[in-house]
Amino acid sequence: MKLTLGFSPCPNDTFIFDAMIHGRIDTEGLEFEVFLGDVEELNRRAGVADLDITKLSYHAYAHLTEKYILLDAGSALGNNCGPLLIAKSQIPSENISDLKIAIPGKLTTANFLLSLAFPNATQKVEMLFSEIESAVLNGTVDAGLIIHENRFTYADKGLVKLIDLGEYWEQSTGMPIPLGGIVIKRNLPESILQKVNRIIRRSVEYAWANPAASEAFIAQHAQEMDPAVRRQHIDLYVNQYSADLGGHGRAAVSHLLKVAEEKKLIPIQKQAIFLSFTA
Repeated sequence: MKLTLGFSPCPNDTFIFDAMIHGRIDTEGLEFEVFLGDVEELNRRAGVADLDITKLSYHAYAHLTEKYILLDAGSALGNNCGPLLIAKSQIPSENISDLKIAIPGKLTTANFLLSLAFPNATQKVEMLFSEIESAVLNGTVDAGLIIHENRFTYADKGLVKLIDLGEYWEQSTGMPIPLGGIVIKRNLPESILQKVNRIIRRSVEYAWANPAASEAFIAQHAQEMDPAVRRQHIDLYVNQYSADLGGHGRAAVSHLLKVAEEKKLIPIQKQAIFLSFTA
């Protein structure tokens, strides 16, 4: 059986999925047709449900729970890994709501966090995440919301951090920040849902045990080619929650969706969010 699989070209995703798409582990008879796309492109494609399995922002998932269910394996969730709001110089927090801000997509968790911290910041410009630093530098926007490996490079370009929205979330809730998860179509057989979850976890565990195996695939697709930056990126975003959300990870995801519901930023959730446990 062949399933379509979407994930980003960022180092954390290519690290996670390398083993399962290159035959390094047992895929239990499944094959995968891969689509690589920017996080907001993946969010949009999930909206029309044309991928069987896909990475997407937790904010986007909240709008798509009727079509997809969340797997326990593959998530980007943790501490000190949230999106950063940057500018060319320091700006008082009371003035941030007046800024023209570049965001990596309307349905990204990054934009959700920005909306929580600065609900009156409405001058937002959507653009590809890798173009945001340049837009700030050339004055197209006043500030930019950066994600992925850009958090490791913005200071080298003379930009400054206005706020770490991951820290904002963690200080407000005491929970890790759910950024992106892996979802699968609800209408697939339960046996396939469980099988895919096992395969992704197996792929993560193989990548940890054999880090050199995925290096060429990661380098082929990474925006930032410095191996040290790629390794920082992987170490930050691939952690215990990437193998298994567990109770703490599930609680963080549930809390994010509850807060979003209360703020009327997402629809009221009527479906089970998480994959059922199996013995």
